[in-house]
Amino acid sequence: MTDWTAVLVGFLVMTVASVVGLAAPVLGQLTAGLLGGFVAGYMAGGGLGSGAWHGTLAGSLGAIIVGVVLGLAVGIGGLAIGPAGALVGGVTGVAIVVVAVVVAFVMAIESAIAGAVGGAIAG
Repeated sequence: MTDWTAVLVGFLVMTVASVVGLAAPVLGQLTAGLLGGFVAGYMAGGGLGSGAWHGTLAGSLGAIIVGVVLGLAVGIGGLAIGPAGALVGGVTGVAIVVVAVVVAFVMAIESAIAGAVGGAIAG
């Protein structure tokens, strides 16, 4: 079962670390992904698999949210064109969400690895 508190805290840690990473180029975005994934995995505990899952969700949460909002915006924008636009906008919106989710999970690989380490340490 997913511990959404761990995912949210990991995402917030990642977001703060990303902002700090912009000001301190040595840290960078990779460090933010590792740190947020580790925190999510550690908080969730449960071993390698659970930690990896929670790290992945924490690392991909922002992209998933943006993808869903963008997909909804395209779908609603299609309604303004008319019935055909609504169909095209709806299909395009769904495609945007699917692509965003796939890309988000691929880009969260480092968070998954760090989450697995955090989950293994927490037990």
